[in-house]
Amino acid sequence: MSKKALELSVIVPVFNEEESLPELFEWICRVVDENGISTEVLFVDDGSSDTSWNVIMELRKSDSRAKGIRFNRNYGKSAALQTGFQAAIGEVVITMDADLQDSPDEIPGMVQMIKEEGYHLVSGWKKKRHDPLGKTIPSKFFNGVTRMVSGIKLHDFNCGLKAYHSDVVKNIEVYGEMHRYIPLLAKWSGYYKIGERVVQHRERKYGTTKFGLERFINGFLDLISVSFVTRFRKNPMHFFGTFGTLSFLFGLIVTGYIIGDKLYNLAHQLPARDVVDQPLFFLALVAIVIGTQLFLAGFLAEMIIQTNPKKNDYLISEKIGIDA
Repeated sequence: MSKKALELSVIVPVFNEEESLPELFEWICRVVDENGISTEVLFVDDGSSDTSWNVIMELRKSDSRAKGIRFNRNYGKSAALQTGFQAAIGEVVITMDADLQDSPDEIPGMVQMIKEEGYHLVSGWKKKRHDPLGKTIPSKFFNGVTRMVSGIKLHDFNCGLKAYHSDVVKNIEVYGEMHRYIPLLAKWSGYYKIGERVVQHRERKYGTTKFGLERFINGFLDLISVSFVTRFRKNPMHFFGTFGTLSFLFGLIVTGYIIGDKLYNLAHQLPARDVVDQPLFFLALVAIVIGTQLFLAGFLAEMIIQTNPKKNDYLISEKIGIDA
């Protein structure tokens, strides 16, 4: 099958999901066959300790549409998605979790929104969730804060079921734990047409969730990180220089005022406090020092970004059905 003829790549990050993989693959194939969508299903085994990779190899033997990449160890969901994005050859790319909580029945509608309605990215919205309150309430708060910071009107940023035009996945870089913020990365890369689709959320059929409450704490840290890195990574002096200038000017003005006030009082034979006896003078000195340091940080950052360190050098131990 030629690359041009392939309409869809389905990327499925896998971590200890041996029981669900055959059912998920069969379901995906049934849906795409019914709708005449030429498809590859790319399983990215994120260092599973069970027999997930053996299952993927068996699926490959029975159907060439099943493809796999296996990490040497667990790197995380962002690593799996980024590696899948690099390997995908479909015009439309859909990501979904391997636990059967995302329904493949949503695939045709999401493909239509990308190909016919012109969306760059379509995010699933699990409007009715089958999760405990300890997971849904923090999730709503998290999504609300992300909407406010990003300006993207999505209800569920962390939904694993998303569809992308291939141009998007080939031109963004997902690393660390940034998979939660792919819509932000897409927007700040110039892909503004981001849509949302209500999708079915199913109860987990096999195994247990791989995520705990700590992901929400990490999520907010990642939000700060991705906001800063995406906006200022090519011009860090705009960030450091702005705050450095404000701090330096504040300290300079206050220092000038204190010294000028003393000289004025001395010239008019008025009582005058020593400059070093005024706490405000030391505050001004600290502001000047901080402002200078921020300037230096900006200059250093400008020099550092001239290099491009690799963020996605994941060690892959095996591939099947993937061109080198």
